[in-house]
Amino acid sequence: MTQQDTLTSVNGQVVRDYLETVWNQGNVAAADTYLDENLIQHNPNLPNGRAALVDFITGFKQQVPDGEFAIRRLIADGDLVAVHSLFTTDPEDRGTAVVDIFRIADGRIVEHWDVKEPVPETSASGNEIV
Repeated sequence: MTQQDTLTSVNGQVVRDYLETVWNQGNVAAADTYLDENLIQHNPNLPNGRAALVDFITGFKQQVPDGEFAIRRLIADGDLVAVHSLFTTDPEDRGTAVVDIFRIADGRIVEHWDVKEPVPETSASGNEIV
């Protein structure tokens, strides 16, 4: 395994652990393990910084305690990690397809982009979108 392969694998695991620990389990106390203090945020509804995201997650988990990301695909390449996941608010929710892209530096998430789309009841192709 090359040094680049190792970095890619480690960065993918950072993102996987972040989504499980901070988002799915709601353990915002662990956020400093995964998120840089000066996180650059490209989500138009969130300001920059770890503190702003932690505040958002805290409030969100109070309103949607069963909200969960189910990772379907994770692609890591160097300092970039892309995750295609299904976010559901409860077991009855059809969910939202989400693609998050993270940039990792020194073992922490330093930049984040995301796009999302509600999962439709049907698709023209008959294929699931997540």
